Amino acid sequence: MHASSRFQGRSAGLGLALLSAFAFGGSGVAAKPLIEAGLDPLHVVWLRVAGAAVIMLPVAWRHRNLVRERPALLAGFGLFAVAGVQAFYFASISRIPVGVALLVEYLAPALVLGWVRFVQRRPVSRAAAVGVVLAVGGLACVVEVWAGLRFDLLGLLLALGAACCQVGYFVLSDHGGQDGGSGGGAEPPNPVGVIAYGLIVGAAVLTVVSRPWGMDWALLGGSAGMNGNEVPAWLLLGWIVLLATVLAYVTGVVSVRMLSPQVAGVVACLEAVIATGLAWVLLGEHLSAPQLIGGFVVLTGAFIAQSAAPKPPSGPVAAGAGTGAVAGPVEGELSHGRAPH
Repeated sequence: MHASSRFQGRSAGLGLALLSAFAFGGSGVAAKPLIEAGLDPLHVVWLRVAGAAVIMLPVAWRHRNLVRERPALLAGFGLFAVAGVQAFYFASISRIPVGVALLVEYLAPALVLGWVRFVQRRPVSRAAAVGVVLAVGGLACVVEVWAGLRFDLLGLLLALGAACCQVGYFVLSDHGGQDGGSGGGAEPPNPVGVIAYGLIVGAAVLTVVSRPWGMDWALLGGSAGMNGNEVPAWLLLGWIVLLATVLAYVTGVVSVRMLSPQVAGVVACLEAVIATGLAWVLLGEHLSAPQLIGGFVVLTGAFIAQSAAPKPPSGPVAAGAGTGAVAGPVEGELSHGRAPH
């Protein structure tokens, strides 16, 4: 009976992880038509984060003790994993294909290991180094370097900025885990509560940066083109807020609690595949055979790199993916520090 119950729990966790990957993977596909319809990428990010923050207010109130106990962690999650990652990601997809932007973010595991090796001066395994080489080599195929970087260079740099923001959050949560927070025996913060406050902090930061009072609100009452079809803008916005943010984060956190971080990390790699597939079907963004092969190599390298990443003494692990993406977990529980793509 016990074994059967455990199997059912893992099956449910796997289902939630797949649902989370699918929800995260669809954010760029829903956002790009809004951007092409005339909304500024920062305004789309603000609408997404602010809308999700409003929905998560009851959760934030329930875990209001986090404001006093872990202010640095909440600020870091809001600045890096929410505001930074999403702003860079949405800006990048306004210039380059969704699939390419998300695959560039999968350099995050390689960047994390670079930080560990050259800044923290901690050893990394040979397998981790192989993962880094594969990720970089695969990325070269994705952007087709032999064609002279046909893709918009600024778009690629913006996608790389999203990856760097994920690394920044990993470093922050790693530091927070090593110092033990308010005490060595303190309980880890509730991950859903951290997400709720991260969205609130991110919305506040993005309000200052994006200045939504200057947004053309009338666009939300119109429609946006999606591969030749007109879709109501409010429907796309609802998709981004409810499915690609709230549902994606909550199911992702719950799945990590039901699965090991390693298994959850493997499933999270499907996010890039899902995003590329949806962009192909819904937006008509076709990738060439070398790009598809390169994308597979990037995901393989990212998986090897994050699986081989050294674990800090107190628990945080670099596991999780894309817009998600890789960011450090909150005290070993929030292993999908997604970018909330």
